[in-house]
Amino acid sequence: MRKEIIEWIVSIAVAVALVLLIVNFVAKPYTVKGDSMDPTLKDGERVIVNLFGHKLGDIDKGNVIVFHATKENDYVKRVIGTSGDNVEYKDDQLFVNGKKVKEPYLDYNKKNKQYNYITGSFKTKDINQIDEKNKIPKGKLLVLGDNREVSKDSRSFGLIDEDQVVGKVSFSFWPLNEMKFGFNPDTDYGK
Repeated sequence: MRKEIIEWIVSIAVAVALVLLIVNFVAKPYTVKGDSMDPTLKDGERVIVNLFGHKLGDIDKGNVIVFHATKENDYVKRVIGTSGDNVEYKDDQLFVNGKKVKEPYLDYNKKNKQYNYITGSFKTKDINQIDEKNKIPKGKLLVLGDNREVSKDSRSFGLIDEDQVVGKVSFSFWPLNEMKFGFNPDTDYGK
């Protein structure tokens, strides 16, 4: 009997240690707050964020990420431009390094817009922190919410540091009936 109790205690301790390792170093649950990524991710939706991949330099244009916006708040946004990119929007059409890019994740918001444009027009040079070559500097990212009409993003707070990134959103798991994978579209971002 005593041996069984010790085995149970060891098993529980190992399980708790594994959960702590996973939550702190591999994947972490987050709750989406606000409507800036709607309908891709809705307010209150729970997601799993991959904490490991971005540390290996695996942040690509189109990825949905979570990052530290302030000491108290984390934001979820989509990466539109990375180091060395020249990004331009002309009347809601994205161009990365001069190449036209489709944004299928904006289809719903474009059909249901309240104004003429959801993103509008701007160039990389209009965002603060841009280098003299009109490109995104090394270690910086341009991020936008999918619900562009309400999103607080790089258009308002500027570029973010790659060091602010917590991780990439891997999947949404709550509510269960709306579980989603594949937030990173199969699109050519000017490569």
